[in-house]
Amino acid sequence: MHNQRLWGPAMDSPEDVVGWLAAMQSQEFALAEWAVAQRARSVKKAAIDRAVANGTILRSHVMRPTWHFVLPADIRWLLELTRPRINAALNAFIYHRFGLDDEVFAKTNAVIAHALHSGRHLTRKELASVLAGAGITASGLHLAFILMRAEVDAVICSGAPKGRQQTYARLEDRVPQAPSLNRKQALAELTRRYFTSRGPATLKDYLRWSSLTAADGRQGLEMVSSLLQQEVVGGRTYWFAQSELGARPPSPTIDLVQGYDECIMSYSESKDVLRLEGTSGPPPIGAAVFTHAILLDGRLLGHWRPVVGRGGVAIDAHFYRPLKGAEKDALEAAAQRYGRFVGLPITLKT
Repeated sequence: MHNQRLWGPAMDSPEDVVGWLAAMQSQEFALAEWAVAQRARSVKKAAIDRAVANGTILRSHVMRPTWHFVLPADIRWLLELTRPRINAALNAFIYHRFGLDDEVFAKTNAVIAHALHSGRHLTRKELASVLAGAGITASGLHLAFILMRAEVDAVICSGAPKGRQQTYARLEDRVPQAPSLNRKQALAELTRRYFTSRGPATLKDYLRWSSLTAADGRQGLEMVSSLLQQEVVGGRTYWFAQSELGARPPSPTIDLVQGYDECIMSYSESKDVLRLEGTSGPPPIGAAVFTHAILLDGRLLGHWRPVVGRGGVAIDAHFYRPLKGAEKDALEAAAQRYGRFVGLPITLKT
């Protein structure tokens, strides 16, 4: 939790948070902004909106692949490093299903790039219309993978939102070409930043998070192992960088994290460490629709979701066990932190 920057000194800006973590999953845009704000000093939603609109934080498909926040300084080498796995191993089946091959992508990429020339920013619906005008009719998942391929091929990335709709812009307009890292440098850099910001973690955790091959993961870890420490616990080898980020916060501490937060998505083999001692099995009936996590002292206590209404936001929560004493106050404090972020009154429904 300290290395993830959910605990300890807050970072100075949203850009510092994204840079520290290298890439942050941003599947649900509004909650992904909350994940950034939790790690930064007194940052509200409007500040992250501005960063995305201005392009100091970009949102694109990298790695697994799914949406991630990344910095302009990192996006090109991240794409170059992970593109082969995304195209050959992760997306190949869907490409084949829709009859998408390199010849088709060359055409769609060219059409999209031309439509976005001179700094234009277009929505998904607008780009679908542009593609239709070029004889390429696509919608739904078909369109999504055409646009994803343009992102993976470094043709497009996030643009400035139009109202509530996200847009796309040409990557070269947002991030002019500049000297980049070679493959070995990129592999070492991603590996170092993963274990520095997410350790203790295992090699299997890293491979799942990054989508790299086992050979690449081992090579990356070998290149940076002198910068890391390791410890074997329960038959697993955990790697981590030495941290001096301070003591644990007072117990009980409750954090409301989004379901795709890096403190969850960064781990696979060791995800069971999140489980709170003394809890087991599924949450109460009805909690399956709650994708976000309530952490008590860094362990999973329950699930939550924000419900926006006319008078503010209700935090609807389900727990694996009843709250005890001061835990109720800790939950109220966590809910109020979320309220300050969104700038709306908060009520708790438990």
